[in-house]
Amino acid sequence: MITGAILIGSEERTADTTFEAIGPATGKAIGPRFAEAGAGDVESACALAAAAFPAFRDLAPTERAGFLERIADAIAAIGDPLIDRAVAESGLPRARIEGERGRTIGQLRLFANVVREGAWMDVTIDPALPDRTPLPRPDLRRVNIGVGPVAVFGASNFPLAFSVAGGDTASAFAAGCPVVVKGHPAHPGTGELVARAIRQAVADCGLPEGVFSYLPGTTNDLGGALVADPRIKAVGFTGSRSGGLALVRIADARAEPIPVFAEMSSINPVILFPAAAAARGAELGRAYVASLTQGAGQFCTNPGLVIALDGSDVDAFERAAAKALGDASAQQMLTPGIHRAFEQGVDALAGHASVRTIARGPVGEGINQAQGALFATDADAFSADPALSHEVFGSSSIVVRAADMDAVAALIAGLEGQLTATLLFDEADEQLVAPLIPLLAEKAGRVLANGWPTGVEVSHAMVHGGPYPATSDSRTTSVGALAIARFLRPVCYQNLPDRLLPTALRDANPYAVARRVDGAMQPA
Repeated sequence: MITGAILIGSEERTADTTFEAIGPATGKAIGPRFAEAGAGDVESACALAAAAFPAFRDLAPTERAGFLERIADAIAAIGDPLIDRAVAESGLPRARIEGERGRTIGQLRLFANVVREGAWMDVTIDPALPDRTPLPRPDLRRVNIGVGPVAVFGASNFPLAFSVAGGDTASAFAAGCPVVVKGHPAHPGTGELVARAIRQAVADCGLPEGVFSYLPGTTNDLGGALVADPRIKAVGFTGSRSGGLALVRIADARAEPIPVFAEMSSINPVILFPAAAAARGAELGRAYVASLTQGAGQFCTNPGLVIALDGSDVDAFERAAAKALGDASAQQMLTPGIHRAFEQGVDALAGHASVRTIARGPVGEGINQAQGALFATDADAFSADPALSHEVFGSSSIVVRAADMDAVAALIAGLEGQLTATLLFDEADEQLVAPLIPLLAEKAGRVLANGWPTGVEVSHAMVHGGPYPATSDSRTTSVGALAIARFLRPVCYQNLPDRLLPTALRDANPYAVARRVDGAMQPA
């Protein structure tokens, strides 16, 4: 049931100021009206989260894993009302939302397994050496613990998988951190349904109510107040560069600065090599447009740049891409604001003196629909104007032709940090590919061979991060098992009696996890 309430622990609140969800496909409001959370709600939610933290942090791994699985079950149990609401609020097709629900549930179950397995604790014991000369060694024991309450910001382009119960929330819970979610105003009904499922899981597991709160709202002031609250110890954010950096500034200005793990901006370069272009340029051109236009291009891994050696084979690639774009249907964008920003970005590229328009997609029949766009320029023009490398969020991309491999390397070296970099090559290209791999590893969090960057597997090895401005912290990932590390910190205990140690560090190994003892790994 959707009521439009602010959910602070087990309490539901209303507000004098309200807002509505707007269906991007219709431009019409979708009821009910939603309460606009304010500073007092932030204060209450953060106070509850801080009070809940000690007990939640110390919860046995099996109990915390069970909580994550209970959330997954509760989301699945919502059924069609969740899918219907997310489709209405996002304009995304039903199959996409159903897949995203599966991914959301899968993330929660992945982190439940991670918590049970226990490697995230990194239990390390250096036993005392009282007879060591010239100085004895004390007993030293180290374990990772949660950092404290985490603020999570829902993302516009993933109303389930990167929002209320998305990867940030799942990994924070896995680390033992209470979560306060600032819901995205584009899909508040979807957010409330998921928030209620989490709140029910908190109650069913007998956890402190402050483990989770949900604050709907439209204002930057709400997000700013949440990040500024001294009880918040870390932030998870997926969105624009301007939004992410605004939160970073607030976090840095606090009396106690905190980390903001913001996934922000990426054009995800694709490098097309000569042999591959000659052998299958047309095929690659069609596949490129399929990746570019998927979901109206509203993915952070959208291929917004292709770099290729100039030549007739690139002409074939462009012709195939142009035809494919012309055959592609216009697709719904998530919000009127995102659609306006996309059109402004495309218009800027189309009006640039050094840019050629390769093709435009069909004009949509409805409102807020993206007309895909392909552009081309040369390496000198691209390098001369940084604006050409700025992300246009949507199905827009630019093909940059380089005279030789030195120019390709120079283009890559001049790029900002990226989430992904893709290599399209055949065996005959490998001598050209090899020198670029170390350079691309410096620029991106994920390097792909002969695939497309859209689509991020939720797994142990996945990295969805990268150097600035792809993320605000290149050492982290927001997808995959390693995401838990963002919300952990190590603590060393010296010479404490066994009975006073955290459970994971006691001699009997009560949690039955693998541990490093005196430098050697010991199995569980």
